Amino acid sequence: MTEQIDRMQRWRLVLGGAAQQSCATELGSELSRVDAALAALYGDESERRAGLGASSPKIARWLGDIRSFFPTPVVQVMQQDALERLNLQQMLLEPELLETVEADVHLVANIVSLARVMPAKTRDTARRVVRKVVEELERRLREPMRAAVSGSLNRAERKLRPRLAEIDWHRTLRANLGNYLPERRTVVAEKLIGYTRKRSALRDVVLCVDQSGSMAASVVYAGIFSAVMASLRALRTRMVVFDTEVVDLSEQTEDPVELLFGIQLGGGTDINRALGYCQQIIDRPEKTILVLITDLYEGGNRAEMLSRAAALKAAGVNVICLLALADDGAPGFDHQNAAHFATLGIPAFACTPDRFPELMAAAIQKQDLGLWAAKQGFVTNRPE
Repeated sequence: MTEQIDRMQRWRLVLGGAAQQSCATELGSELSRVDAALAALYGDESERRAGLGASSPKIARWLGDIRSFFPTPVVQVMQQDALERLNLQQMLLEPELLETVEADVHLVANIVSLARVMPAKTRDTARRVVRKVVEELERRLREPMRAAVSGSLNRAERKLRPRLAEIDWHRTLRANLGNYLPERRTVVAEKLIGYTRKRSALRDVVLCVDQSGSMAASVVYAGIFSAVMASLRALRTRMVVFDTEVVDLSEQTEDPVELLFGIQLGGGTDINRALGYCQQIIDRPEKTILVLITDLYEGGNRAEMLSRAAALKAAGVNVICLLALADDGAPGFDHQNAAHFATLGIPAFACTPDRFPELMAAAIQKQDLGLWAAKQGFVTNRPE
């Protein structure tokens, strides 16, 4: 009987107050608080207006309740829903409320989007919240990125007089198969092939990021990755953001928090203008990886955008288009532009942050990135 009551109580919480009679169950005092927290966010329009309203104490109490009743991932989803469904920007504009919010990437994106309208008393709190999330993500992403980039750079350039520790035995054996001695069942390695760490192995990376509102989470991750890559001496990293204007934030990559607060989320999209700027700053095209992060909805000159992309590719730049750099899965994007990119040999796909280090390693080694993305199960414009 207890199991049946518990099951019906769960259904009652899912269906809301209208299902009270059909579920034939009463909620205790604690479950009633859970029900009230859910109703404030997911009830009908009248319940929503009555649930939280514009009162700071009510919002603070609701934030405290959901943190008490639900696990962190669920709390983060509910906070995001509250911002979108109830337009509770007040949550991010008052330091007392901001301190009670569960911090995650989407929260950082919302803080960044509101940074310019935040009261002075809130900005310090907002920066602390953003720094907490950024430092946590950096700890998780730094070592995979460092290992992937360093390993791929070491293998991208090779030399024929390596020291013992630098010998690539697999390639050395393949290069000397003609020197096989059957009587000794061995290969004489006349030619040694090894990895090099010479400065000639350096690569330039340009992250060119669409800062329109739909790309908010991607901008946050791109900012963190730009800081991580800028800390690697083997790479020269540039961070460029754009809407209808283009801003070079490369000088701020040492502090990802300052970089993120330098971003203006929202506005239109002029990819053509952004690619034009990238053409100006790329001075070693054959050693440059350009990661264009955008959903390809062009608000500027589409024909010029495609022409610039073709010119960058023809000059030897390794151009990659990420339709999203986020955990949220397949994005909406301009399929026509993505298909045209495919004809230029420019792969376009959505990538998750945990796979981005592998993507950069594959790009450094000049692998077929369309095939790489398809193997990961990512959304891609690679032709069938």
